[in-house]
Amino acid sequence: MAYLNAFLCGGLLCAVGQILIDRTRLTPARILTGYVVAGVFLSAVGLYQPLADWGGAGATVPLTGFGHALAKGVERRWRSRAGWVSSLVVCLPQQAASPQR
Repeated sequence: MAYLNAFLCGGLLCAVGQILIDRTRLTPARILTGYVVAGVFLSAVGLYQPLADWGGAGATVPLTGFGHALAKGVERRWRSRAGWVSSLVVCLPQQAASPQR
């Protein structure tokens, strides 16, 4: 059953991408970027993890899975105290040193 779920989930994601390529003027690069952003957004609202649990590799291998992995990594890093402190230590000096536009 896991193989069927992975096939259906991955196939649906690929079919949506193919429809977007065929029916819109979006370039494949923009569609792939949109998939990563969609994975991050769905992770942020809590919808991607149930999809990944159901679809297995069919949900985690495509680029939406990459966006989900990015979102989980940022969340995990931000929730840890060391991540919060290191984010301030790294980001604030870079922000202060960047030229104002």
